[in-house]
Amino acid sequence: MPLLKKKPHKLLEPPKNLQPHELVYQVRLTKEIFRDYQMYLKRINLYRQRVWTCKSTGKTSLTYEEALESEKLASRKVQTLPRELVAPALRIIQFSTLSLKDLADKIATELQNCFFAGAELCGDRDGESHPCRILNIVTDEDNEPQYEVGFLDKDKEINDKAVLSGEDLSWKKFPFSRNFLKSFIRESTCHSIPWVVNEYLAKAHEITRNIPKELEDKYVFQNGKLVQQRKQEDKTTREKGKRKRAEDGSHVAEETDKETNDSVEEPINYPIEDLLLPPEPDDANNITQRPSPSRDFSVPVDCVGDLLMVWDFCSSFGRQLHLWRFSLDDFENAVCHKESNLVLIMEVHACLFRFLINEGDDTFKGLKRRSRKSKITLITWTEYLCDFLESVDIPDLCFDVGTIKRGHYGLLDPNVKLRILRELVNQIAETMLFKGEVDELLEQRHALGAARREEALAEARQKRKDKERSKTGEEAAEVLANSKLGKKKNSPQVLESSEDSKMKESTEGEIKMENGSVSSEKSEKRLMGNVYLRKHKRQMTDKKVTSKEKVEEEEEEAESAEGEEEEEEEEKGLSRKKQGGKSSSEDEKGTLEMRGPEQRRQYYEREMEKIVIRTNPLGKDRNYNRYWWFRSNGRIFVEDSDCKEWGYYTSKEELDELMGSLNRKGERELSLHMQLEKFYDRICCTLQKRAKDIAHNIEMEETVVRRSSRVKAPLHENPASAFQRYVNKWKED
Repeated sequence: MPLLKKKPHKLLEPPKNLQPHELVYQVRLTKEIFRDYQMYLKRINLYRQRVWTCKSTGKTSLTYEEALESEKLASRKVQTLPRELVAPALRIIQFSTLSLKDLADKIATELQNCFFAGAELCGDRDGESHPCRILNIVTDEDNEPQYEVGFLDKDKEINDKAVLSGEDLSWKKFPFSRNFLKSFIRESTCHSIPWVVNEYLAKAHEITRNIPKELEDKYVFQNGKLVQQRKQEDKTTREKGKRKRAEDGSHVAEETDKETNDSVEEPINYPIEDLLLPPEPDDANNITQRPSPSRDFSVPVDCVGDLLMVWDFCSSFGRQLHLWRFSLDDFENAVCHKESNLVLIMEVHACLFRFLINEGDDTFKGLKRRSRKSKITLITWTEYLCDFLESVDIPDLCFDVGTIKRGHYGLLDPNVKLRILRELVNQIAETMLFKGEVDELLEQRHALGAARREEALAEARQKRKDKERSKTGEEAAEVLANSKLGKKKNSPQVLESSEDSKMKESTEGEIKMENGSVSSEKSEKRLMGNVYLRKHKRQMTDKKVTSKEKVEEEEEEAESAEGEEEEEEEEKGLSRKKQGGKSSSEDEKGTLEMRGPEQRRQYYEREMEKIVIRTNPLGKDRNYNRYWWFRSNGRIFVEDSDCKEWGYYTSKEELDELMGSLNRKGERELSLHMQLEKFYDRICCTLQKRAKDIAHNIEMEETVVRRSSRVKAPLHENPASAFQRYVNKWKED
């Protein structure tokens, strides 16, 4: 039983007069039953706190469940102690007054000469020590134990046998550690100092329970427990006092005070486990109803996870795969399209195949042999796909190889297409080439983080210097003011000539300089400099505010352009680096130095966000549903706890309703709410941008429909066919 405040914890008895059909609350770990939900909640919170101690190992700061698991593991280990050693160890423990550490050391030293069958130790053979195993224990004519041992070779197999005495045997290393022996002592005793062995163990191993003479005056067995006699006397005196108070009637007031104190409920420390909170909280007015997510996907709902995974992988590692970015809607439409030779689908497969071909491993030999004969084109990419499926040898996927070979890839179900792409992505993620690329990205993130930390430290140092300067300026101003007041007080009534006053001022200044004090002229200059610094700071703060607004406007414009301008700038930057890498790096350093600290911080954040290694969910709700937000898509996706159903939110109103429906008293919903608050502005921007794009596409479709049927509309004007116009701008030559 785990210990609470170094004392055994007693479980509550079930309530009285329980009816068979009565609804109650039961604790999973202890099977305790409660009628009141608040009492049940308090008990659960107590078991979840890290205030418990494992009785067997002495580990502290555990939850009740962790302490139970620790005790189970310790009891299993303790049972591995050979039966031949249990009785000697228990005899040493019984009524010992040593500390736990000293008692474990004593047992270890005493058991060094106790050998048992099956023990592996060292035996003396021809004057040398060899590893051996005890096979049997026999006695000689003098009733002294003799040990039949088998000497072991390198493979621990017996190659020779002999009979040795105890003096010829020794432990190379005692097989049981001090911690093991401490656990054994705790597990087998019911009282500490003096240690008392459990009654059932004492009976099983014939260990006496008679108290030694030196302890008879101090301890007595009472109801099977060892009790100190002083405490027993104190109990008797307390009982007498209770009887007297009962006669006087004072005990009634004490009992009422105890009942009132016990009735006061302890406050619950939130947040707690979400499922412990009632489904309808007390403050239901502050929590709104959760909106139902939309589920109108073009692909089957159970394939949405694969769709998002493949699209996010291609978007995040587009540079490494040499694959130009594409929207999720275009990818979804392309997967559901019945045409076999779509450029978008072909380019995705081709880039993944090239990455596998460039890997040095010989796993995909068929792809490498085919790459030597022909390039991956709209005509040959299905041949590469068939080779890949045959090399992977997955029955569910190989079943459709015949359809692909006949040129009918477009007729495959979307779930089959997505399973093939998922397998491709999984194979790439296991390659050493991809792991090397990820390591490079991690190094870039670490370098950006280090640069950002250095700038933060430099800013902190500069602020300290500015504070010190302002303090010195204020001190100089005070000195100047005090000196002027002193001059006014000490000035004589008789007016002196201007020359005499000038001479006095010069002599006073010289005397002050000789004494090491600050001159009046220098203090005035410092005061003027301090005023100038304050004006300069105000101007800089005004500039920072205006620059902040400009940066926010620029970010919104950049997001509306879907990152195309940034990608073009990256391409230009790459070409510039090829022409002259040093000049570009110097220009970047110069522009960074010209920017303000807030602008530099935002620049580092944007650069860190560009280096995406994996996308994590925003959080989970009460029912373990996960919420996903991708920066390049204007939707919040909801994944069921079973990973089978998906939905999404597309408007700011739905986002506000979702945040209002989260109960922040629960741990999971609190963390989800914090993440939504952190990215609230950016999520709203992406949601509004998506709404504008959808409205614009609807207008474009209406204009195409209103045209005369005799005039054929160009393909580039119809937004529904945008996925057919995809061009890979990062394609390898």
